[in-house]
Amino acid sequence: MTEAVARHAPGTPSWLSLLAHDPAASQEFYHELFGWDYRQGPGPGSAGPHFRALLDGSEVACIGQMPRGRQCLPAWLPYLSADDADKAAELVRLCGGTVGVGPLDMEGTMRVAIAADPTGASFGIRQTDTRPGVRMGGGPGTVVWNELITHRASAVEKFYQTVFGLEAEPAGEHPGAGGSGGADAEPDRLTLTAHGRIVGGIHGIGDGLPHDRGSHWLMYVEVADTDAAARRVTELGGRVLLSPHDTPSGRTARVADREGAPFAVIHTGRRGA
Repeated sequence: MTEAVARHAPGTPSWLSLLAHDPAASQEFYHELFGWDYRQGPGPGSAGPHFRALLDGSEVACIGQMPRGRQCLPAWLPYLSADDADKAAELVRLCGGTVGVGPLDMEGTMRVAIAADPTGASFGIRQTDTRPGVRMGGGPGTVVWNELITHRASAVEKFYQTVFGLEAEPAGEHPGAGGSGGADAEPDRLTLTAHGRIVGGIHGIGDGLPHDRGSHWLMYVEVADTDAAARRVTELGGRVLLSPHDTPSGRTARVADREGAPFAVIHTGRRGA
């Protein structure tokens, strides 16, 4: 699982952003579910106001206003670190992906872009000078894993290796697995590493890919009780997409917020980093 670090190697998720049609309602949802508080500030990829989600004073995510007229499903967007955002964006294009926004400067400390891989999964590119990333892997209420849900893992393995230098290998224990693991339990699953450190994963689910959403990145947020968190999601107006179940890394459930943005919750049974 990803852990908090001072500097982020290329390809490491270092920022998380959600553009919502009703940011105030989304802020309330995640405050009630994870205890996030907020302060206003500009955010990547949009000219509108963004709100930094805080947990115990540390930034854990960012929620902003969906641009008017944009017809797309709300989704959590991981920003992958790059030494040079412009070079990374050019590599995205050369490798069959697209760049929808940027690269552009933000706050004088970040240069960012929003892109999509060849399967259409959106992600951000984040080049930082002085600003640290969000707190990750730091206990309940923080993101501990980011996984690309796609049709076939091998279809995008080379893309992320070329653009960000990430290495892919067959996955061992990971938050998204179902059942009891084993050599053939989840054959189309890869672990992504940067300089020998695990930073995320890719899961090919074939025909199980949602037709209304397609390939997408899924964040896993640590909770104290997965079953209680899933129940709370429905009480707050969200949905349970995959009921709580045990995995080698902990008990997890896949859910969606009020606007349909998917994410997962997981209880790892460990203390925060």
